[in-house]
Amino acid sequence: MSMGRVRRIAAGCCAKDAAGRATGWAAARAAGLAAACIAINLLVAEPATAQPAVTSLRSLWVLHCTGCHAMDASGHPDKGVPSMRGALGQFMTLPEGRAFLVQVPGVNNAGLSDAQIAALTNWMVGQFSADTAPPGWPPYTADEVAAAKRARPVDVAKARAALIERLQQGGLQIR
Repeated sequence: MSMGRVRRIAAGCCAKDAAGRATGWAAARAAGLAAACIAINLLVAEPATAQPAVTSLRSLWVLHCTGCHAMDASGHPDKGVPSMRGALGQFMTLPEGRAFLVQVPGVNNAGLSDAQIAALTNWMVGQFSADTAPPGWPPYTADEVAAAKRARPVDVAKARAALIERLQQGGLQIR
C-alpha cells in the first residue's frame, strides 16, 4: 500500500468538520457504536417478565425430581439414585425414615419452600407408594419439614443404609 493511500485512509478516518465533530469513518464508527450501546441498554433495561408460579404438584415433580428419579419414580439404582416406587411408604413406617424422606440433598437443594416440599412429598407417597404407606398416615406439614431439615444427616448414604437395615430386620423387603 502506498503512503498516499495510507494518508487518505487516515484522513477519512479522523477527519473533522469546522465545528470539530468527527466526519467520515470515525463518525460512522461512533454512530454504529452508539446504536449498539443503545440496543444493548434496551435489552438489558427491559424488566424480565415474571414466570407464573408452578402450583401443580405433578409439575413440581417433573421440574425438581424426575431428572434423577425418572418420570415413573424408578430412579437409577445402579447409579446410586434409589427407586421411590413402594419405598416411600416403607420409610414412613419409622419416624426417622419419615424424616429422612425430606432430609435428602435432592429435596433440600430443589429450591422449594417447606410447604411445597410437604405437599409434593404427600403427593409422591400417594402416587408411588400408596400401597406400602402406613394406614392413615398423617400428611407432611411445613413445620415437620422445617424441623426435619434442621436435623439432616451428615452422611446420607450411611443414614439410608441404616434405615434399610432396620426396615429389613422388621420384615420389609426394601433395597
